[in-house]
Amino acid sequence: MAVRATVLRFPSEPETQETSGLPWGVTVTPFASKDENGNSPVYGSNGDLIPRCENCWAYYNTYCDQQQWAWTCAICGTLNGLSSETISRYSTSDSPETISSFIDLELPLEGSEEEEMQARPVYVAAIDLSSSEEFIELTKSALLAALEALAPGSLFGFATFSHKLGLYDVQGPIPVVKNVFLPEDSDGTLSMELEDAMPLFSFLAPVETCKDRIASALETLRPTSSWGTTGASQGLDRVMMGGRGFGTAMESLISYLGSEHGNTFALARIFAFLSGPPDYGPGQLDTRRYGEQYASRGEDAELALLPEQTPFYKDLAAVAVQAGVCIDILAVTNEYTDLASLKFLSIDSGGSLFLYPNTDDSTLPQDMYRMLSRPYAFNCVMRLRTSSEFKPGNSYGHFFPDPQYENVQHVICCDSYATYAYDFDFANDTGFSKHTSELPMLQLAFQYTVVVPPDEHSTSGSGQTSRSKYTLKRRLRIRTMQFGVAHTFNELYDSVDPEVVLSILVHKVILSSLSEGVGEGRMLLHDWLVILTAQYNDSCKNDSNEFGSSTGSLIDVTFAQCPQLQLLPHLIFALLRNPLLRFHAEGIHPDYRIYLQCLFSGLEPSSLHRAIYPLLTSYATPDKLAYPRHSLSRAALLTSESPIFLLDAFTFVIVFYSSTADPTLPYPPPRDCLLRTAINKLKQERSITPRLMFIRGGQDDATPFENYLIEEQDVNGSGFATVKGFVSFLEEISQSVLEYMK
Repeated sequence: MAVRATVLRFPSEPETQETSGLPWGVTVTPFASKDENGNSPVYGSNGDLIPRCENCWAYYNTYCDQQQWAWTCAICGTLNGLSSETISRYSTSDSPETISSFIDLELPLEGSEEEEMQARPVYVAAIDLSSSEEFIELTKSALLAALEALAPGSLFGFATFSHKLGLYDVQGPIPVVKNVFLPEDSDGTLSMELEDAMPLFSFLAPVETCKDRIASALETLRPTSSWGTTGASQGLDRVMMGGRGFGTAMESLISYLGSEHGNTFALARIFAFLSGPPDYGPGQLDTRRYGEQYASRGEDAELALLPEQTPFYKDLAAVAVQAGVCIDILAVTNEYTDLASLKFLSIDSGGSLFLYPNTDDSTLPQDMYRMLSRPYAFNCVMRLRTSSEFKPGNSYGHFFPDPQYENVQHVICCDSYATYAYDFDFANDTGFSKHTSELPMLQLAFQYTVVVPPDEHSTSGSGQTSRSKYTLKRRLRIRTMQFGVAHTFNELYDSVDPEVVLSILVHKVILSSLSEGVGEGRMLLHDWLVILTAQYNDSCKNDSNEFGSSTGSLIDVTFAQCPQLQLLPHLIFALLRNPLLRFHAEGIHPDYRIYLQCLFSGLEPSSLHRAIYPLLTSYATPDKLAYPRHSLSRAALLTSESPIFLLDAFTFVIVFYSSTADPTLPYPPPRDCLLRTAINKLKQERSITPRLMFIRGGQDDATPFENYLIEEQDVNGSGFATVKGFVSFLEEISQSVLEYMK
């Protein structure tokens, strides 16, 4: 569990927090195996026996004062009694909660042992047949990769959808498909229940015995465009085959799987492979709103395509959560698909949203393998508690809030990369008093379930593991932290973590964009940097005469006296240049913007930093590093004597050979060189597979590389007046600070 704060020393009082210009909050990666300093939790059992505060329900921890018969809660200061059993337990052994503030404990499971043993991982692929041959081939490759990643004992089923839903039984010598026609009208129902068409136990096949049969069945898939028709029915069939009944297909599959929730499985994941917008039956989307149609109705181009057009998929996500079904949407299309409406089905259910613009260079197979190879937790409950002087404000991330309890979030599926954020408010006007030794405290409790393969916990009497049975383990992970207090602005600024500040700001501008449009999000970001810069300069004791300078030359917009703030202007500039906040008129596809919103709002701070502000490194040869960091400009290429550049933009990794590179240098770089090692390390650390490109200057099109050189004026040749270089951007901020300080 990694927890990072925007400031390591919290503001001392509300006025300081409001005028500092800094967001105040934390990011949390609850299922990370280590904390932000690389430390692992102390593991143990009997998580249900940890004492809890009678007032705030916080858990006993190493910061609590313990007396012979009582303990004082470090969160709220309440004195709590200790039972004789607890006193005996703490006096005879070192319990995890007494030796570490980061613990991970087993909890007893509800239900019988037999029910516990019957739980098995369930994975279902739902494949769009209203697509192309290329899409089907890519989907096949992705599912073959998925089958290699799935552990033995997993159950796998696959279905297809178009104007009908096809269920496949692959457990016999010949695959059998049962089709159920989907209703065309928006409020229609299926002609028969899926359980009647094919019992669930026939649909879900054991991976270890049916992998080859699943692969063979996949080879039979054909897109509807290839289905032959003859005779008088040709016209009608072509109309019927053109439909993509995604909404009804998902609704039916969720109900189908939900009937066995808690019995056959504790969590099911549906991988929905989509090649275009749903256009048939319930959940169909009107894609005519993309283009110039909304402009004729007087709608704001920067807002019209950001909100959802129907609550259908958000409501369906709530049903999926109740059914214990997580949905990953894997869209392979450059057609407007209205991800603004579809996204809730994935992010609310704990899944992911992937977007690939074409099939030619898609990393879908690699992403499927990577996603299924890493561990994940499910049925998670997260609760943040704070000491009495402050409280959680907004919470951000892919979860759904508890309808009854404040500051409680439910996460149906969570991997080691999934990150959430909270911002803080003061609970009163006093803040943290200078006259007390009490320091700000927070405690995050994360309760979750994991599926443990049988070979990790038991064997049969003959010494052989029963590979068909898995065990559920319920665990409680607790992290308790203490922070310092900053009593001056300089102390506050010196404790800033710029990556966490960026994370909180990205969440805020996404919300602002969704409600007010992209322009409002850009304005919020610009004004924030102006206020921060003004307050910083004021804290450096610049007098009013200096602020009155017409040139602004005395305004320090680079935060020269505070290293912790110096990265922020670069990050804000890069965020304003990112497609997330670029205007629709600049050619930003609305689905791509929604994809970035979903991606960025789930990244941990270091990954988000790289996605917003790429890293440019140079190499003298493929085996010799030259400079670890360059500015993102052509000037860096011209002034550097190194001929090879590695640009890491998180989703893209580009190797660029300058036009002046020695022709004897190997191109592309050899697989066993230092440069390749660095690239492979980047890939291994990513939650998604970055697309790798090799470009030779003077011979190949260098546009994909040059578009990332954002610190220059109008580098992409778009001609839009809003595109500024970094120097011009700083000058603009300086002028805005002068106006703000008048």
